[in-house]
Amino acid sequence: MPSAKDKEKGAFHKVSGRHVLVIEADMSEDNKRRVFNISDRLRLAGNELAALMRNNLVQLLRTKKYRKLRKLYGKAVENKDKALKSKLSFQMKALQEEYDVSWDYCWKAMIPIGKKYDLPSVFARTRAEDIWKGIEKVLYDNGRMIHFQKRGELPVLRAKEIVRTITVKNSEGRLVFSCSGITFTPLIKDRFHQDEVNAVLHYLENPSIVDEEAVRLFLERGYVTDTYRPCYAALKCEEIRGRLRVFIHLTIEGKAKRKFNKDGSARHKYGTGVVGCDIGTQTIAYTSDTECGLKNLAERGNAITRSERKERLFLRKLERSRRVMNPQNYNKDGTVRKGFKKWTFSKNYIRDRKKLSELQRKNSINRHLAIREDVNHIRSLGGIFITESKNAKKLMVKAKETTVNEKTGKFNRKKRFGKSIKNRCPGYFQSHVKDVFLLTGGKYFEVPYDYRASQYDHTNGEYVKRKLSERMISLSDGTTVQRDLYSSFLLYNASTDNTGQLILDGMKCINTFPDIRKMHDGEIERIRLSGKKVLNSGIRI
Repeated sequence: MPSAKDKEKGAFHKVSGRHVLVIEADMSEDNKRRVFNISDRLRLAGNELAALMRNNLVQLLRTKKYRKLRKLYGKAVENKDKALKSKLSFQMKALQEEYDVSWDYCWKAMIPIGKKYDLPSVFARTRAEDIWKGIEKVLYDNGRMIHFQKRGELPVLRAKEIVRTITVKNSEGRLVFSCSGITFTPLIKDRFHQDEVNAVLHYLENPSIVDEEAVRLFLERGYVTDTYRPCYAALKCEEIRGRLRVFIHLTIEGKAKRKFNKDGSARHKYGTGVVGCDIGTQTIAYTSDTECGLKNLAERGNAITRSERKERLFLRKLERSRRVMNPQNYNKDGTVRKGFKKWTFSKNYIRDRKKLSELQRKNSINRHLAIREDVNHIRSLGGIFITESKNAKKLMVKAKETTVNEKTGKFNRKKRFGKSIKNRCPGYFQSHVKDVFLLTGGKYFEVPYDYRASQYDHTNGEYVKRKLSERMISLSDGTTVQRDLYSSFLLYNASTDNTGQLILDGMKCINTFPDIRKMHDGEIERIRLSGKKVLNSGIRI
């Protein structure tokens, strides 16, 4: 039985925040190869377990009884029949255990596989947990099937306890990690890394004293202290520009240290007003007390556009090479032949594939950095962020119905916004902006579905349904506004009703529109003078 002190400490740990410090490991090339070897053995063990669980899962999904239970369960959810749901859930669970599709079987099956590949039990268990999450997604969510990891796709080495497998200690004022007999230190590159490491070292000097003081403040005042206790660590192996590099992902209790410029000033400022933001598939439009903005998502200058074009050219080149080297794997109409296929790749293909991998890595980092810069700028404009609910995943889905174009008589394409969302990452922007506002003391709100910011006309108080192709819209009084900027303006003017739900405030729109209109026109003029095209904006340059 846990003691009273352990219960109090557990209650504190439950409410305290977490953040992850990503820092490169300072280790020799020989030790890096050893870590890469452990990660690759973990990949092979995970693939072996995935094959075993996949066979069991396929057998389960093929049974008529289980498929019938899933349909009945779906109907019970629609009818909100809790009693029937509970009964069907119990029957489905029993059938899953009968076909060995359970967490207990998954973990027990991983034990001999982990011993076969000489893996620490902690790594084997965490890999089994990852595979089980994939199975749960197939069973209970929209997942189709679990997949294998290819050669080169190295899994993260994660230890869920800081005292097992990947340990950390304070050794004479230095942070020292140890993993499977390999000892290494973090490579500190800037002030932020140093501040974080110093905070962890301070905790490791007297962990019991820091914990007791934090628990005392929490029980007496309800104050949550940033203890900077190292919770657990993970190692991620990456090959960058032909070099092997290992990164430490250290999960720390508390909020991250604030970043500073070289002159000592705070790098990021936190605003206090309201920011309304309309998040599109490729652009964002925002309105605040001091600024209106419309820009492309995930864009840092023109480099990302050129890189995306290079990526497309590489993919086309690789496809041509595959077809020339493997004509036996294609049908006469150009489609890929079904069944087992043996592929042969040329030396140029292998070389270009490595170049493509490096280019995709750079593009991914640039997208993330661009989005983070935009989020930090928006946070400096206000402390309350209002937007619409997430819909990026729904927009990626292809259309189900087949339609015919009235002008050409040809079938319309079923594709929607998959490539735009892949290149611009609106879902990541929305999730990151939510995290930043909440972690820095701000507030994040999503308006309900009946808000309809893109259809309201504040000049007459009516809703007007508009086509998606209408980017420059005219209000009832003859004023022309850019659609996305106007939507962000309407989100900026949200208010709460008696029930606490966000509603569109028409009077507030009328009062704030003259000042916002000046910033709106200034932003459109700035875009025209810059010569940089904003996608799907309707603004001609």
